Amino acid sequence: MAETVLHVSGLHRRYGSVRAVDDVSFSLARGGSLGIVGESGSGKTTTARIVVGLEAPDEGHIRIRGDERTGRVRGRAARLARAREIQMVFQDPFLSLDPRVSVEAALRETLRLHFPGADHARRIAELLDQVGLGSRARDALPRQLSGGQRQRVAIARALAVEPAILVLDEAVAALDVSVQAQILNLLADIRAETGVGYLFITHDLGVVRCVTDDVIVMRQGRIVEAGATERVLASPQHPYTRLLLESVPRPGWDPHTIAAARRALHHAPAGPDRTNGQSTVLN
Repeated sequence: MAETVLHVSGLHRRYGSVRAVDDVSFSLARGGSLGIVGESGSGKTTTARIVVGLEAPDEGHIRIRGDERTGRVRGRAARLARAREIQMVFQDPFLSLDPRVSVEAALRETLRLHFPGADHARRIAELLDQVGLGSRARDALPRQLSGGQRQRVAIARALAVEPAILVLDEAVAALDVSVQAQILNLLADIRAETGVGYLFITHDLGVVRCVTDDVIVMRQGRIVEAGATERVLASPQHPYTRLLLESVPRPGWDPHTIAAARRALHHAPAGPDRTNGQSTVLN
């Protein structure tokens, strides 16, 4: 069995009367790739924010490499230590990159914080090469880069600390389809080279099919289906998973039928957790 780098058990998070995350459990093995799929409001992004420590759960536990990491991180040393275990790449890198800082300066600052005294120039060159950006990008400001290039910079900055886990929250959703394919191929190569584990937060079943080994489907804060990506997409067991698949436009697609199915499902409960309350190691 591969090493389990992330184990999440019994997460709950409420906002008033809304159950944003309701008894969510899963595990991720070293070098694995797990997709968390669902529509807006399903709880997938809140789950991701709890996992990286941006929010605290009301209940539940998060363990990274066997160590308890539940709740918000307090104190500079603890934040840096957590960052070296898990990093997050957001949908819009323009908002997470300082518009006044060049690519090289952004990477150098990250390296300086985590690895003082190391050969930063050499590591910066390695990172730029790893994400497919040449030396010409070193001096560029974010506004001088394309959307795909900015996302490559965001990935390079996340990889700079050599994390065990990379959380990608709709990381290719804002990119053109051709650029999406380039970034997804890049991420596949990086995972093969480094053994980093991926947690993909997405609504795009095409992304899930391309880059994940396993998937969990969330609805109304709960996991309604989980398993190997190929199996779940080929033979979905839950009506919500089938609806997500049927909602993808294709020849013969009937939006009126999909709308009627959506209305019917809207009045149904979220349904039982298809994992039967058990957290599964997803490789």
